[in-house]
Amino acid sequence: MTQTPAEPSYVLITILICALCTQITRWLPFLLFGRKRQVPKLVRYLGAALPPAIMAVLVVYCLKDITPLTWPYGLPELISVAVVAAVHLWKRNTLASIALGTVCYMFLVQKIF
Repeated sequence: MTQTPAEPSYVLITILICALCTQITRWLPFLLFGRKRQVPKLVRYLGAALPPAIMAVLVVYCLKDITPLTWPYGLPELISVAVVAAVHLWKRNTLASIALGTVCYMFLVQKIF
């Protein structure tokens, strides 16, 4: 007898595996680098370089479907990007800038364009 995704045991096993994987990723850095070991240069470099790189990838992903030759010419996306940049420069709060940019975009595509 094979299990189907709707069975409670299948769901429970999936949740337990997800929880275990999450815990392993949380504990692994402490197990590898501990308090007495110095973090390797490569890991420090990645910690400094990856966040801006990931943000750049997200920007490209969000803007990839803009069609500049058809209405609305990418205006909701570009206005929202400007809002994100302005709020981030003003408040220096990543969460606030992303949240307000998202609200701006949703308002523009649902009510204006």
